[in-house]
Amino acid sequence: MTRRVVQSIGAAPLDWDQLRAGFRWNIPDDFNMAMACCDIWAGEDPDRVALTHVGDPLDDASGDTVKDWTYGELRVASDRLVGSFADRGIGRGDRVGILLAQCPEAIIAHLATWKRGGISIPLFTLFGPDALAYRLADSGARGVVTDAEGAEKIAGIRDQLPALREVYVIGGEHGGHDLWREIAGASAVTPERVGAEDPAVIIYTSGTTGPPKGALHAHRFLIGHLPSVELHHEGFPQPGDVGWTPADWAWIGGLMDMALPCLYHGVRLVSCRMRKFDPQAAFRLIADQKVRNLFLPPTALKLMRQAPVPKDVSIRSIGSGGEALGADLLDWARAAFGVTINEFYGQTECNLVLSSCAGYMAVKPGSMGRAVPGHEVAVIDAYGREAPRGEVGEIAVRRPDPVMFLGYWNQPEKTAEKFIGDWMRTGDLGTCDEDGYFTYVSRDDDVITSAGYRIGPTEIEVCLTGHDDVVMAAVVGVPDDVRGEAVKAFVVPREGAETKGLAEALTARVRDRVSPHVAPRIVEFVETLPMTATGKIMRRALRGESG
Repeated sequence: MTRRVVQSIGAAPLDWDQLRAGFRWNIPDDFNMAMACCDIWAGEDPDRVALTHVGDPLDDASGDTVKDWTYGELRVASDRLVGSFADRGIGRGDRVGILLAQCPEAIIAHLATWKRGGISIPLFTLFGPDALAYRLADSGARGVVTDAEGAEKIAGIRDQLPALREVYVIGGEHGGHDLWREIAGASAVTPERVGAEDPAVIIYTSGTTGPPKGALHAHRFLIGHLPSVELHHEGFPQPGDVGWTPADWAWIGGLMDMALPCLYHGVRLVSCRMRKFDPQAAFRLIADQKVRNLFLPPTALKLMRQAPVPKDVSIRSIGSGGEALGADLLDWARAAFGVTINEFYGQTECNLVLSSCAGYMAVKPGSMGRAVPGHEVAVIDAYGREAPRGEVGEIAVRRPDPVMFLGYWNQPEKTAEKFIGDWMRTGDLGTCDEDGYFTYVSRDDDVITSAGYRIGPTEIEVCLTGHDDVVMAAVVGVPDDVRGEAVKAFVVPREGAETKGLAEALTARVRDRVSPHVAPRIVEFVETLPMTATGKIMRRALRGESG
């Protein structure tokens, strides 16, 4: 069964312009991601392996565990979880947080939520109590699916979540329902009928001038991802393809650039979330599971370049995004794997709209590629007009677009600010050359790009200023050879405060209360912060001072 949205793949070779000219979207009115990624396959080939879960190779207790899950098994488990949701009052439009690392239960929870007509909220397991409390309260989540570690975090903030009614826990206890006991004891319920435009997922994006915003996506946004996935993975799917990414499925890159496209296309997806990325363990996993298709963030690639490549690694395609890789990294991949890494670009609100695809275009190192078939992308000026080729402007995507978000959850004003006319503004500055290749220049706001993650300063600054010895704080990104940018905090301490050991205490506070991946790697104490006339911190000045 072929379900490619770029139908000309596999036929006579076409160049990029021909692919774009011949492309047409075909989005069914009643499209449901759960049906597309599970039930259709379960009906046609229930014994087909959908997912292989591998224990953390760095964990002595689980490293040797490997279990296959068929589409039929995923359908039965998700249908019964739908039944439990129905019994416990989780219904259409309700939000369900999914606080899990890569594992079958995470996929089952997403599928069940969509079948029930609900909205799933992927959440990083590294999130601390402050980050979790904000997202669950802001979304009004009615349910959460998690494990024992996550359940303990939820228990500590439960009094801040008046809308939260049901917590499902792998293994039970910890103040929640035993997930697998619920699945075993519930009866399957007929899935709700939902449309392509119905809301399906809220993914929280970085806050720059305020708290994080929930980007609300419709079911159709899976289809919107597929042209880039099919092309930057060079004719995906091909016989024998197997996909894996070390990226967390709570990130749009992990969930939508690899996990769901694999399930949609019937490609075996490998599930393995290492608590700490280890390049040698990653190579061993790739070899053992015969992984051929990878989404590797730039930081993972830089670390893997330092490790020997096993002879039994056989990779067909690699996609990467988040920052430019550079010619040296591209050359290493060609020498090590015999493939060209195809870079792509997008953001939480509108993902995978630019791509380089070595099979269809010349690769220009440093470029993010060209506009993917089905997406209209341009560099615009401050008035929403297309800028002349080669001039710096803001990268923008024209609406309507199936991969574009419906809006920010309960923030219509912020949604309106995201657009100028029919252009969705990305906040990224770039150029477009005469051949249609886009090159990233810089952010137009204060988002920090570190190890592929986009990190907003506000949440970190709020956490820092919550410490008794901190008067003010400002957070910026500074250059880092491995991560692209590292988080640096400028802190104004309380008069008379003892600063010895304070930097370590502040870093630990952010790590514990927000998330380890946003914790400052550098803390600098200052007497004052540069401010505008209206009292706003001038982070750009700090970035200049820190250089």
